[in-house]
Amino acid sequence: MNLDPAVPTSETAHQRATRWASTMAGHRRTHGRSAHADYRAPAGPPGLAGVHRQDREQAEDASLAPGATRAVGAGRRAVAEEPDPWRTCFERDRDRILHATAFRRLAGKTQVFVFPDDHQRTRLTHALEVAQVATGIARACGLNVDLTEAIALGHDCGHGPGGHASEDALSPFLPGGFDHAPWGAAVSLAGLNLCEETLDGIANHSWSRPAPATPEGEVVSWADRIAYVCHDFEDAVGCGVVTPDVLPPVVRDRCGTRRSQQLGAFIGSMIATTLATGEVGMDESLAEALAAFRTCNYERIYLRPASLDQGRAVVSVLRALVEHFVAHPGELPDDGAGDDPVRAAVAYVAGMTDRFAFARAVELLDWDPGALPRGVDVTGRAGPRP
Repeated sequence: MNLDPAVPTSETAHQRATRWASTMAGHRRTHGRSAHADYRAPAGPPGLAGVHRQDREQAEDASLAPGATRAVGAGRRAVAEEPDPWRTCFERDRDRILHATAFRRLAGKTQVFVFPDDHQRTRLTHALEVAQVATGIARACGLNVDLTEAIALGHDCGHGPGGHASEDALSPFLPGGFDHAPWGAAVSLAGLNLCEETLDGIANHSWSRPAPATPEGEVVSWADRIAYVCHDFEDAVGCGVVTPDVLPPVVRDRCGTRRSQQLGAFIGSMIATTLATGEVGMDESLAEALAAFRTCNYERIYLRPASLDQGRAVVSVLRALVEHFVAHPGELPDDGAGDDPVRAAVAYVAGMTDRFAFARAVELLDWDPGALPRGVDVTGRAGPRP
């Protein structure tokens, strides 16, 4: 069967590899090289995206809403850096987060279901959906899209394995407890030397935290709630935990039963309200529906017996791991105990993916695999780092 009409059926693996290798250097043109020999779509003279950072910052300053955060005059970092010739400070932050280890690890961290099935969300896909919701709102309202995206992509990088249960697990070891929002800004992403505005939005995206200092940070706070309320319910429907008819009437009547309808209603309300009032928010009717939706999720999904059992298993594993590494600081990467071995152990465990954490519990602590959260696969041996 010829599965790819562009590749002859008789082509061998060697022939295919040779064909791919032939494109290694690209194709010579009058000025430089192109990726394709038949390239015929010139970009034309440089526009806004093709001029230097300073020019783009000036254009941005003129186009944004009065209260939006400008890249001009921003870019304050813990360690001063020379500005990039092409990217604004917030574009650099977004790029740094995308390439960060803490961001990549979100692919292996629980959103709602530990060790999710193929189509269920992880913390990584959640972050991407929050970024889409947030940038859509920011763009329509004349806010700084780059800052909004940076905050959204980084907002959950402080989460430990096993979802919010990790906060319960790790809190006893730290004065003031463990909160993924400020932890992400202060620890998980500390090495990126991000801008103050980006770190503030990440640290304060949770509604229980102080308000973010920028309207872009406030947009991400709303986008986070909108995204997870809608997609967590969709995932729960997909795996048979709930059915759409459990949604409260206020949600069904005002937002519908499909995620696309719900997102459209909430995002549209935020844009209309923000443009009409000049303050980031949602009209009373849709805000009531969002609150009812979230309450439904708590009652039907997050606090159902299976979820609570899962959370207790996560807490037991993570606390045991922290205690182990406090007692054996030499097993931390690069002997990273430093002056505070407890904080170092918490940082190491908090950075782990679900699979790595549970595999380490089995290997280091002789943990019974049957006592791990349901669905966790630890058959592959964990390496020395998360």
